[in-house]
Amino acid sequence: MLYLGKLVNTHGLKGEVKIISDFKYKNIVFKKGSVLYIEGKPYKINSYRSHQKYDMVTFENINTIDDVIPLKGKNIYIAKEDYNFPGPLNEELYGKKVYDGDKLIGTLKEIENTSHQELLVIKGKNKDYLVPYVKPFIQKITDEGIYLNVIEGLIDEN
Repeated sequence: MLYLGKLVNTHGLKGEVKIISDFKYKNIVFKKGSVLYIEGKPYKINSYRSHQKYDMVTFENINTIDDVIPLKGKNIYIAKEDYNFPGPLNEELYGKKVYDGDKLIGTLKEIENTSHQELLVIKGKNKDYLVPYVKPFIQKITDEGIYLNVIEGLIDEN
């Protein structure tokens, strides 16, 4: 199971819920008919909309606030095998070695999601580096590691 986000609150009286999620491929997962898992139990999405920073969802056969109140604060998961994602999931990249050509820069510590873009947080020998997670900076991602196109000033080793 892959962590999708957290059900943070209810909305209205008809069973709609607010979900907080930084999942990279939300546009693939949050669709009518998709199945989300809360405490191991499957919930099929009936409707979806985005509202402010929330993903707003209703589930099939749940029509009242009383049905969703027990789900408040619970983590939400998906079954990876239910989806065909177009690229690697961020969670699969954590811990990978990061290279500039054949030179080891460090290890991917996390991927930080800002309001504008994702940043690779690379743990170097003496400090952390931030690299935009966009095509111009990523040469390739393999089982062996992440290979960057490093421009002057991006990785300051002093």
